[in-house]
Amino acid sequence: MRGPLVVVGDTLLDRDVEGVVNRLCPDSPVPVLDETAYADRPGGAGLAAVFAAAAGAEVALVTALADDAGAARLSCLLTAAGVQVYGLPLAGTTPEKIRLRARGRVLLRHDRGGAAGEPGPPSEAVLRLLAGASAVLVSDYGRGVARQPALRAALAATRAPVVWDPHPRGPVAVPGVQLVTPNEAEARDLAKVPPGGSRLAVAARAGQGLRDRWRAGAVVVTLGGDGALLCSAGSTPLMVSAPLSAEGDTCGAGDRFAAAAGLALAQGALVSEAVQAAVGAASAYVADGGVATALPAPVRACPPVLVGGGERIGAAAAGAVVAEVRAAGGTVVATGGCFDLLHAGHVATLQAARQLGDCLVVCVNSDASVTALKGPDRPVIPQGDRARLLAALGCVDAVVVFDETTPHAALGWLRPDIWVKGGDYATGVGDGPALPEAELLRRWGGDSVVVPYLAGRSTTEMIAAARGGRRTAAPQPGSAGTPAGPAPSTAGPARTTAEGAR
Repeated sequence: MRGPLVVVGDTLLDRDVEGVVNRLCPDSPVPVLDETAYADRPGGAGLAAVFAAAAGAEVALVTALADDAGAARLSCLLTAAGVQVYGLPLAGTTPEKIRLRARGRVLLRHDRGGAAGEPGPPSEAVLRLLAGASAVLVSDYGRGVARQPALRAALAATRAPVVWDPHPRGPVAVPGVQLVTPNEAEARDLAKVPPGGSRLAVAARAGQGLRDRWRAGAVVVTLGGDGALLCSAGSTPLMVSAPLSAEGDTCGAGDRFAAAAGLALAQGALVSEAVQAAVGAASAYVADGGVATALPAPVRACPPVLVGGGERIGAAAAGAVVAEVRAAGGTVVATGGCFDLLHAGHVATLQAARQLGDCLVVCVNSDASVTALKGPDRPVIPQGDRARLLAALGCVDAVVVFDETTPHAALGWLRPDIWVKGGDYATGVGDGPALPEAELLRRWGGDSVVVPYLAGRSTTEMIAAARGGRRTAAPQPGSAGTPAGPAPSTAGPARTTAEGAR
């Protein structure tokens, strides 16, 4: 594969709620589900991306993310799966699909999130990504990403093979896609084929009709446990039978099929070979237990988005602040760290960061994250107290706590215009290491900045001094190593000065 498999489409937050039913509701003859467990996962295009990444491929997902806790959760799950997320702005809320299950059967599906918002335009990084893809999978769930004009132009221009997994409420595929992957009902609806005749005859008419209507290279109509019918050039379709017959949870089987087809084309397979691989993968997926067992372990183990007390703390609070600033055309600034033993150096960095924009969101390492980075004796201050202290500062607009060792998942959701690090990263103009978040910021056109810090302030040294019964002396203003003013420093081409970032 010369480049990543790029998945483009709408991502939803799916939740399976497992429980037991032992009684009926007293005020209505409906079963009462006593919840015993739940599991979150990316849905829609996000699930297809997770399946492709689990196969060992490099996968990038271009999707729309809202400024809410649901999108924060999605970002964590996708990052845990190893998917590179290229987020587009999304007005409104994250769509959620909740399945209530008992004894392996779905009792009810509860959808929420309302009407689809309008996704924002792609960044230059997204357009470059599509141009360099080894293959592209458009996983359309009818919520607008596949309609975005600039994305459609880029999809039409790419030289990579494109697989289009359609939705009845979605747009037509761009001309020239290599493979379209509807199920039976979708194919009949999209091709406007009237009923009548055998199942295979109807599927063949629908496939050939859709291929002509959309000017696609081929259309494969999936037939559930019976396999798939490939309609390409010529009058005789190719029937690809499922290698095994299986009954079970078919949720996500279409995403598994499309992801397998996209991966095969990315590796140079013929369309017929890609369809055979996809039928085998989808059949095995259902036989092995479906989505409950197919999700990779890091996704199943991904902890929920951490929240804390207080109106400025948590993903919902941060999302509300960011949405308000973006709606007004303002600049979103973010910074992060452990902030164990909040000291004057931290405050100086936070104040300088807040001056660069219209809001400041602080990403704070959770207790588990700090322990992983600093050792078993840290943190000294628990995450709830650290978050409250930061939220009490006038220069801080919101605080989010993240559980990973890096803030990449939180940043992928927040998509700040400016990411700020303290000046200890700047060892001198042009000779400092690149900020580890700089490449991530480029996905949405953000900038990374280094601001001054107060020399001589170190949480680690303060803790060591306190445990040893010593006191640390703060350097006097103007002494060697202490910045004399608020002008930001630079360190290498990956950084910008504060003035340039504004």
